[in-house]
Order: sequence, then C-alpha cells, then structure tokens
Amino acid sequence: MALKGLKVIEMIGLAPGPFCGTILADFGATVTVIQKFDGLSNLNVLSNGKRTMNINLKMKEGVDIIKRMCSSADILIDTYRPKVMENLGLGPDLLLSINPSLIYARLSGYGQKGYYKNKAGHDINYVAMSGLLSLFTKQKEPPFIPVNLIGDFAGGSLSCTLGILLALLERNKSGKGQVIDCSMTEGAAYLGTWVFKSKQLHIWDGEPGTNILDGGAPFYTTYKTKDNKFMAVGALEPQFYSNLLKGLQLDEDEFVQGVNSEHCKQQFEKVFLSKTQEEWCKIFDELDACVTPVLNIDAVDEHQCHASRNSFYRDNNNYIIPEPAPKLSATPGESSGRKSVPKAGEHTLEILQELGYNTFEIDELIYKKIVMVKKRSQL
Repeated sequence: MALKGLKVIEMIGLAPGPFCGTILADFGATVTVIQKFDGLSNLNVLSNGKRTMNINLKMKEGVDIIKRMCSSADILIDTYRPKVMENLGLGPDLLLSINPSLIYARLSGYGQKGYYKNKAGHDINYVAMSGLLSLFTKQKEPPFIPVNLIGDFAGGSLSCTLGILLALLERNKSGKGQVIDCSMTEGAAYLGTWVFKSKQLHIWDGEPGTNILDGGAPFYTTYKTKDNKFMAVGALEPQFYSNLLKGLQLDEDEFVQGVNSEHCKQQFEKVFLSKTQEEWCKIFDELDACVTPVLNIDAVDEHQCHASRNSFYRDNNNYIIPEPAPKLSATPGESSGRKSVPKAGEHTLEILQELGYNTFEIDELIYKKIVMVKKRSQL
C-alpha cells in the first residue's frame, strides 16, 4: 500500500482526528492511538486497524514515552486545542528538535492563531463561520444542518490528510518535517472555493433555495415517490431535460426548461408520486436524464452501481462500510474497518518493548499508573 512503513501517532480526539488517522491506516500507515488513561476510549468508532496505547500524560514519565515514540515517528496528529500539547511539554518546537523529519499535523476548529483560536466549537459552528451554512436555507428559514460532513470530515479530516501528504512529498526533497495548521473552518471555506468565485454568475441571482443548484429549479431537486422514497433529478443540460420529460411522459412544448418553474415543479411532483422508486428506476435506467434514486444509507451497498464496483462491504456486525477511495491501480487501500477494534491499552506492552523499555521499567510504569497494559500476563 502507498503509505506502508509510515508511523503515525494519533492523539485521541473526536471524529475528525480519528478519521484522518483512518485514511492513513487504510492506505498502509501504522497508526498508534494515544488514548486517555480512563479506559473509556473504545467509544471511538474509528479505531479499527490501529494500535492503542494508554498513557497518563499528566505524569512526566508518560510525556517521556511520547517523546521517545516521536523520535522515530513520521507523523503526529494533534487534535487538541492550541497550546494543550505545549503545556504537556509536547509542542512542535520541542518534538521537531528531537526529530527534524517529523510532520506535526494540528487539527483544530479555528486554527492555532487568531481571534477564535481558543474558542470551543463543533461542526455546526465551523460551517457557520466558513460562510457556507448560510447557503443551506430556503424561504428565509433558519439554515438546516447538513450532518457533520462539511466541517469535521471535509474541512477537517480530508484537508488535514492533504496537508500531511503534501508535507511528506516535500520531505522527500528536503528531508525535513513541518507543522500543519489545519483549521476546520478554513478547510470548509476552501472546500467552497468554487461557490465563492461563482457568486457573480446568474445562477446565484436569487435568494438561497431559489437558485438552479440549491433546489430552486424543478429540473435540479428531489421528488417524493409513491412509496414515500425519493428520486434525485439533475437534468441541467437540455438533452438531459428532454430525456427527463420523456421519462415523465410530459410534453416538451408545455414544459419548457426555465419557463414557468412553479408550474413545472407542481406537475413533476404529481407525476413522481404516481410510481414507486423502483418503477422510476426502471424507467430512467433506460434514459440518460441524470435521474437517480436517493439511496437509503442502510441499503446503499445493494444498488447495482455500487455492487458492480465493490464500493461498500459489510463488517462483522453487518454495518455497511465504504471501501477506501480513490482506488489506486498499483497500491490500492484496504479498509481498516475489516480489522478488529483494539481494546483499551491493548498494544501498550508491545509498543513499550519496541521502544526499548525493559521488564523492570515497564513494571514501574504500570505500578505508578503511567501506562495501562491490557495483558499484564505477557510481562
């Protein structure tokens, strides 16, 4: 796999940091999660395929273990608020002095500097501050929440992963690591670059929710079907719109694209309600009209589009999990979700031994409650 051989240290955090670590693990990196010393960190649903180590970072000896780990690590993912790692004695200046090739990735809501750097927040706040949340509204209603995808995972996890990969590429030339300051707010805003740059186009002339790309057009929106499911219509171009009308058995002379939109939408709604989602799928499978079913997340893997590409798999609990994307021809990823969920402290002993700690030293660390070892019997 593309990242095989890379050693990653992931400081336990909420979903954005763990998903960043999961992406790296899916493509071959060895990811070690530094869990809190409360034994409750197995609540993290993105720990599959990673190693876990429970360390008491309130104690100097615990901090020394992290320093020793970082001396040979490639990447550290810091998910804490600014200055937390510095206050622990694990800031980037110190760790890069120990290992100049370390890539120190800092993932936070508002970044390491600036007016909001110490302010608490969650995805809804980051997307709101990015300017993008203002677009998710209609008829001047309060914006609806697009799950926690834009800030946490697109602006956070993926943006941070991109930064890490860019830093790895640069390290191949210079041999030196660097610090990545990944703000989920800035990452979300950057995701919306096209939207920001296209605001002067006529497609955004109306209020949010009334434009072509935000549900205001009858040929680019969703419709309920007879069985209370939905179809997504994206018939922007004339040729697709023509095929949409063919599928709906409506007259092109009456339903001219872009003319009398309210009448068109009312009729489209009425027609879509006359058949089930499956019936509409059969009709539009034969027409190139940019019309697709709105697949239920609990059965998305069953659709022929995904089954034909093995886009999803079901784990041991029968949960649907996406396969790593994109698909690389020579070094494809392998979902860490297929691997077991580590228990709290499961790899602590193994990692300490790898770091050169002897049996007496490990006994002392356990006795002083510096580390938690899952299988004491191995000592």
